[in-house]
Amino acid sequence: MKIVTIIGARPQFIKAAAVSRVINKTEGIQEIIVHTGQHFDPNMSDIFFREMDIPQPNYRLEINSLSHGAMTGRMMESVEQVLQSEKPELVLVYGDTNSTLAGALTARKLNIRLAHVEAGLRSYNMSMPEEINRILTDRISDILFCPTTNAVSNLKKEGFDNYSCSIEQVGDVMYDAALYYSKISGISSYIINKLGLSENQYILCTVHRQENTDNLNNLSSIITELNRISKNIRVVLPLHPRSKKILDKNNIKLDFQPIEPVGYFDIIELLRHTGLVITDSGGMQKEAFFFGKYCLTLREETEWTELVDHQYNQLVGCNDIRIKEGIDAFFGRKINNPVSLYGKGNASERIVQYLRN
Repeated sequence: MKIVTIIGARPQFIKAAAVSRVINKTEGIQEIIVHTGQHFDPNMSDIFFREMDIPQPNYRLEINSLSHGAMTGRMMESVEQVLQSEKPELVLVYGDTNSTLAGALTARKLNIRLAHVEAGLRSYNMSMPEEINRILTDRISDILFCPTTNAVSNLKKEGFDNYSCSIEQVGDVMYDAALYYSKISGISSYIINKLGLSENQYILCTVHRQENTDNLNNLSSIITELNRISKNIRVVLPLHPRSKKILDKNNIKLDFQPIEPVGYFDIIELLRHTGLVITDSGGMQKEAFFFGKYCLTLREETEWTELVDHQYNQLVGCNDIRIKEGIDAFFGRKINNPVSLYGKGNASERIVQYLRN
């Protein structure tokens, strides 16, 4: 069975690492990996393939730095050529990026079966490109691999039981990756010593979502608050290249020194030792939970609603008062006896077994 896997962004590299590792050990499945190039900076792309032992892409499309429409269209054009050449039985896509949607639409139009890993997530904010991507991809997929009970419930509420598709709750492949790679990250990463960080004495922060970076009021509010926090607590901010470009262009100054984007092993170690996570990333919200850390999310909604329901995650938007209250409540605290939300760490095995059968 030939599968074409389409990836293009940091979170997808992590998810694909977990699933591809199982595929490589499974007889009867051949995987062709297509890297769209959506994340092209070496610190956002190549380092993940090296560190996580992901098979090198069979195709690199090098499509990036375009508007949403232009990027998605160019990706579809190139992916179509790959699919027509490879003639796979199935296309596998992950998450909610432009790469996800481009791969899904192209597979569907060529009548190739489509499987979506991380199906069923909903933030119910249609101004987010990611929400549009995940809804459209779900609707045209043949197999919907859901990470949580809430994701399955979302699909059923939207009538997916009436569509010609299979809904499978398998758990979260990012949890698989966190469990597997955390066993070796401490050996491979020197980030804690390199930065001179102390246990539970810093805040790990990421800011890259379009709703924040493209809204200068939001971005200015976030940076003003991070500058205030940095006077008393060290802030570790791996700065996304796109975010850096916007900050520089608009002369928005940081009062502390950010760091370059880092690989997955460094992120794991930063998560292990941080006192709190502040982020607008979907994946980082879960990764904080995987390592027992509370999270403040710089958004007004999240697709990972179960984290908010269990009070492991607090939505603070760009509001300085809510951010301060969240820091006062959670900084330095560890999540004790967390509820199991994302499966048993065997989502990848369940996905590959389902595909093989």
